[in-house]
Amino acid sequence: MTTRRSLIAATAGLPMATLLPGAARAQQRFNSLYVFVPAGPGGGWDGLGRAIEQASRSAGLVNSFQFDNVGGAGGTVGLPRFVGQRRGRGDAIMVAGAVMVGAVLTNRTPVGLKDVTPIARMTTEPGVIVVPASSDLRDLAGFMAALRANPGAVSVGGGSAGGIDHITLGLLLKSLGKNAREASYVAFAGGGPAQAAILGAQVRAGISGVSEFAEQIKAGRMRALATTGETRSLDGVPTLKESGIDIVIGNWRGVFGAPGINATQRQALSDYIGALVATPQWKEIVARQGWDEAYLSGADFERFLARDQADTEQVLRDIGLVT
Repeated sequence: MTTRRSLIAATAGLPMATLLPGAARAQQRFNSLYVFVPAGPGGGWDGLGRAIEQASRSAGLVNSFQFDNVGGAGGTVGLPRFVGQRRGRGDAIMVAGAVMVGAVLTNRTPVGLKDVTPIARMTTEPGVIVVPASSDLRDLAGFMAALRANPGAVSVGGGSAGGIDHITLGLLLKSLGKNAREASYVAFAGGGPAQAAILGAQVRAGISGVSEFAEQIKAGRMRALATTGETRSLDGVPTLKESGIDIVIGNWRGVFGAPGINATQRQALSDYIGALVATPQWKEIVARQGWDEAYLSGADFERFLARDQADTEQVLRDIGLVT
């Protein structure tokens, strides 16, 4: 693949008016792309969608974007709208991921990821447990002690019911010999409302992806107690595993096409995402956000989805969130 730098070097003596339109046409995969985010602004899915837009525009892969945010119930409120309105459209994508897998199960919704077209897994992200800076819960040990004493008295805000944040809290309670049904979990439709509730001390703690709370942690408005990855994601913040709690969990996010698209349309979307993740613009955004690259496409992504759905259902049964 010709890089922008080598292209400039090879054609330095030619008029710019001759070069730029041709170069843009060679790179562009879509003139316009519709991006459906089944969550409110400010959360992880919205962040991934905006990152796709930023990197795609910068790399010249897509000329314009149209976004549509419809939040609620782990994406299960908006999902039927995407399925119903974009059927057969090859210029539309939906951003979703692990949270929707759990939400479909806990909400027993008839429409799920089986009704859209898998394109690619893009990223994974560890979670972080936080409290407001003014909280009397000073560290993870204090948080766990409060949960052990009275789970119902420790309200924890996070994403939709049955999602990764909720599962994380359920696993923490299970590690204490408690039942996940004892939790005082407060579900929010997006990262923005969850942040407001935590900062306003409307809940005692919060769980979400590291990138969603990173700015508030850095600014000193939230205190991070632990992260959920295999290794540390934030300086000075231990993982659950190194703190003696054998839990490692991450939040994957990906891209799905509309139902009913043909093989050519699906391949065009797959080729576009493959080109996107290879760009330096995308890699820079992933590094800045603290995400882990987890690109999978085609049959590999479909096999991953099948495993993840089965594993998530088993975990939800184990911790009592589904029967």
